Amino acid sequence: MYRSRKSPIIFQFFSWYIAYIIKKDFSSYTYNRLQLKEDEAILLLSNHFSWWDGFLMFQLNKLVFKKEFHVLVTDEDYRKQWFLKYLGAFAADTKGKDVVETLIYAGQLLDQPQNLVLLFPQGKLYTSYINSISFERGVMQLINASKKKFQIVFSATLIDYFDKRKPKAESHLLSWEAEEYMSLQLLKREYNKHYNNAVSKQSKEVA
Repeated sequence: MYRSRKSPIIFQFFSWYIAYIIKKDFSSYTYNRLQLKEDEAILLLSNHFSWWDGFLMFQLNKLVFKKEFHVLVTDEDYRKQWFLKYLGAFAADTKGKDVVETLIYAGQLLDQPQNLVLLFPQGKLYTSYINSISFERGVMQLINASKKKFQIVFSATLIDYFDKRKPKAESHLLSWEAEEYMSLQLLKREYNKHYNNAVSKQSKEVA
């Protein structure tokens, strides 16, 4: 398993750089505030349609959640983007058993209140023009590997240009109260309900 590494200098530089490129390349980045428990970790579930997604969620954590940032990425991204490991990225280096061990590791991170774990349930990039966000089975493996004493936050990030030269990014956030008997189907249904509400709300902005 590829784990994250610590280097305060590299982390501080890329933390500054990510904030810089978001401000430079977007006309704005907005999000709504949530009431959250400080004594519980956060599982952040987000749609995945662009190169920007992880960076926007990293910035969101810095501004809103203020937790130790962790993100599950593909082994290809971990190897190609060398700096990701210093920003909290971890990955499975092989298929099969190592994937299971990686999901268990992610679940254990959620047992520590200071952590935030970002997961893209789709597992890979999809176009932003889809009507439904798919969920890979590993999502529940990760959840079941934890003590289930954490918060789940849905993020639906949408990008539009409207009348600007640069695009506007907005993350629609929802704190979801998990039911006692959670299933992948339930989680997917509730996330997609939030996602479709976000798309509807953003569509009305230009109606």
